[in-house]
Amino acid sequence: MNKVSKSPQRNTFQKEKYIERCKEKGLGVSADYLAMFEKIIEEDEKKFTDPASRENSMEWDLLTTDWILNKVRVNESYAQNLYAALCNNEFSKIPQHSPEDMIKVLADDLPEWSCSWRYSGGIIADMRQQGDYIDWYCSGIRGGHDMGGGPEEDPHPNYVGEGCVTDEIREDLKRLGWFVIEEKQ
Repeated sequence: MNKVSKSPQRNTFQKEKYIERCKEKGLGVSADYLAMFEKIIEEDEKKFTDPASRENSMEWDLLTTDWILNKVRVNESYAQNLYAALCNNEFSKIPQHSPEDMIKVLADDLPEWSCSWRYSGGIIADMRQQGDYIDWYCSGIRGGHDMGGGPEEDPHPNYVGEGCVTDEIREDLKRLGWFVIEEKQ
């Protein structure tokens, strides 16, 4: 099995905030609620143990491919652009030209992959091996839009809005074996 990139803080944000809220309000922490968070972490750890779970999973490909992991780790803007591309889009694996794949292409029946904004943020945290989904969640809301201060005041001028797929990301996903499914007319 390929080594899966992982953030040690993944799936901790909500648990930590829950504990903080309980302390602030002087309330006890629910053991059942904490157990729910632990179950989420446990299930996440087992997610790719079955080889079938890796098939047609862009997440698996992103978390186990060295060249794209390196790009995400060394370039924060690239990481945010990948996060944004994963949001509000559907993807499919590029067919390998087998007869079965060609039949799926002709029938417009290729398997699709997508994820939520939060899940996308978690993938980027795992790829960078730091933080949780919240570090990326809604990071593109400002991206590409003049919010009144002008681009010179934007601390992240290369961030893009959720759903935007830059040319570089599109090409890298293609190299990884994936394409963005354009809206059907």
